[in-house]
Amino acid sequence: MISKRFLVRRTAAVVAAGAAAVVLAACASDDGSAGHNGHSTSSPAASASASQGQHNAADVAFAKGMIPHHRQAIEMADLAPSRAESAEVKKLAEGIKKAQDPEIKTLSGWLTSWGEQVPAEGAMDHSAHGMAGMMSAQEMEKLKSASGKAFDTAFMELMIKHHEGAVEMAKTEQAQGAFPEAKTMAQAIITSQSVEIAQMNKLLGKN
Repeated sequence: MISKRFLVRRTAAVVAAGAAAVVLAACASDDGSAGHNGHSTSSPAASASASQGQHNAADVAFAKGMIPHHRQAIEMADLAPSRAESAEVKKLAEGIKKAQDPEIKTLSGWLTSWGEQVPAEGAMDHSAHGMAGMMSAQEMEKLKSASGKAFDTAFMELMIKHHEGAVEMAKTEQAQGAFPEAKTMAQAIITSQSVEIAQMNKLLGKN
């Protein structure tokens, strides 16, 4: 009889301990501390909400800055088909547009999900003015009026400066940002645009 009571008590204690462990595990996943990558939760919806909660001010600044930065690069790239002489420059411009257009959509989606305002199209506000690598209105007008080899040279020189600015912004995001997807995009920008900078320097005879 004594041994039966002991077994019952022991079993009850084990069950209670197990229940406590389940509750603790549930709490850990609910507060998003189960993992930094946002992929450790079981449901996709929970994963999305957890990752959205991990952004900080640096992530917002990165998205708000990179959108007008990318828009200007695309504006420059749009000039190449009708003005560039070099097939390499035309191909380069096409690649820039193909890479940066989807990134603008992604960055805009992040800002919307964070309750932040997406920079207005065509409106270069004070925060974008003077941003790393951004072309001045005079530089853009000069590029628009050029053609042939003169366009090719001006386009690559200005785009190198522009890309260097984007790489600088991406490195800041990697150092200070918290949103995993933004940091991944920042690394992709650093990698791809560094390759394009080297390519343009080579075409300009600077390598």
